[in-house]
Amino acid sequence: MIKRDGALPSLWQQTVNPLDISNTAPDTKYDVIIVGAGITGISLAHRLQSAGLQCLVLEAHSCCFGTTGGTTAHLNTLLDTPYTTIIKNFGEENAKLVAQGVKEAVHNIEKNIEKYQIACGFERTAAYLFAQDDDQQKELQDIVESCEKVSVPVHYTNTIPVNIPFIKAIEIPSQAKFSPVKYVYELAKAFIDAGGQLIEQTAVVTHAHRTDEVTSEEIIEVQTDTDLTYVTNALVYATHIPPGVNVLHLRCAPYRSYAMAVKLPLDNYPAELCYDMVDPYHYYRTQVIDGEPYFIAGGEDHKTGHEENTTACFNRLEAHVRKYFNVESITHKWSSQYYEPADGLPYIGELPGARPNVFVATGYGGNGMVYSQVATILLSDLILTGASAYKDVFDPNRVKPVAGFANFIKENADVVKNLVSGLVTRDQLESLSDLAHGDGKVVVFDKHKIALYKDPEGNLHVLNPTCTHLKCGVTWNAAELSWDCPCHGARYSIDGDVLNGPANMDLKKIDLKED
Repeated sequence: MIKRDGALPSLWQQTVNPLDISNTAPDTKYDVIIVGAGITGISLAHRLQSAGLQCLVLEAHSCCFGTTGGTTAHLNTLLDTPYTTIIKNFGEENAKLVAQGVKEAVHNIEKNIEKYQIACGFERTAAYLFAQDDDQQKELQDIVESCEKVSVPVHYTNTIPVNIPFIKAIEIPSQAKFSPVKYVYELAKAFIDAGGQLIEQTAVVTHAHRTDEVTSEEIIEVQTDTDLTYVTNALVYATHIPPGVNVLHLRCAPYRSYAMAVKLPLDNYPAELCYDMVDPYHYYRTQVIDGEPYFIAGGEDHKTGHEENTTACFNRLEAHVRKYFNVESITHKWSSQYYEPADGLPYIGELPGARPNVFVATGYGGNGMVYSQVATILLSDLILTGASAYKDVFDPNRVKPVAGFANFIKENADVVKNLVSGLVTRDQLESLSDLAHGDGKVVVFDKHKIALYKDPEGNLHVLNPTCTHLKCGVTWNAAELSWDCPCHGARYSIDGDVLNGPANMDLKKIDLKED
């Protein structure tokens, strides 16, 4: 089983074994370096390597450690941001391009599965969206009309495949589902077999442009936390959110979503995809893994770091599932992170504020599986030819610099000073925190905030709770045993190690004075 960025294992982690790779790469100039080995990074690397470029993928943890390992893997042409909103914000022609892009995205996955004979449970199936009150029914009617404008087939139906009351529903044909980690791992192997290089456990710290002394061309140096530097002509941040500080962090809101896999009576597994229209909405589907069916339900989304009791989110989701389904057992439950864009569409293209040949793909919302493939198609076109039909509609530079952004960064970075270690003793923290085993919280001691976690053995893990990205204060996530930043979504382990960007430095550990 592979590792993921949460304490709760997802259904997908058991489907593969860790990659058997050396974690070394030749010291040469690469055509493209891609940061991040999730579905976006591996898909793009594979496509570019297949086109004849020499690619290197650098992954801070392990392949599919992030959101790819926690997705529920719906492949949709009907998107979370409805085409009504996309038409309103971007115009009908651009909305048609979006619809065309996500249709091509699903086909891209299907084509790779056929080419490499990947046994990942891929299946074309219909999806159903259903309304449960008059307001939702009106919204559903608007969705149908907008789908017709952008040539996404939909039609009304009198039945849905789940036993949930509804007053109106639509069917969207030719959607799909699959086992995502199995797919990505097999595609990673195909990338390596084609001569591509993949290094895990290697985080990118920074990059810088310089002029090649031999060719006089501008190249990019990529510095890693292993003190190794790699050189490339083009750099892509496929890290779900770019690291460091960028205007995109003010345009992408981090969210957590909750999921569980359950066993139902044998003949009660719905084959299709289903969605209600509450806010936040619930989503349902079935996946067969090694001959075993699992019913997957998700929902209860909230902004990262803004929910005091994350365990309650699982409880609410479980109550919802048990209300409508005959649950025999719950086999897995987990949460994962995604980023909502400000205007409804992802930011895919040149990184705002960066020099040429630095690219980014972020802001996928809840449609990361299909937008990963849109990013693969768009970015490979830009890198190979300099042009793409999708360039303008997804252009990250549609986000204009915010007035005073540079001052904002400086002022925010000065908000909280580093806490000097050794200010407090272990006994003082014990009496101050009153923590149960397995619990964590932020406490105040002598005007300093301290992040405390007491592990099951009673040992204290003590950190400075100041996020290393832009100095916000982290909060405790009891469900996933992590420290989460409510500002831009950085997440850290109980020992302060970075789990999710945009932070690229760990939380500072505090060494306690002995009594």
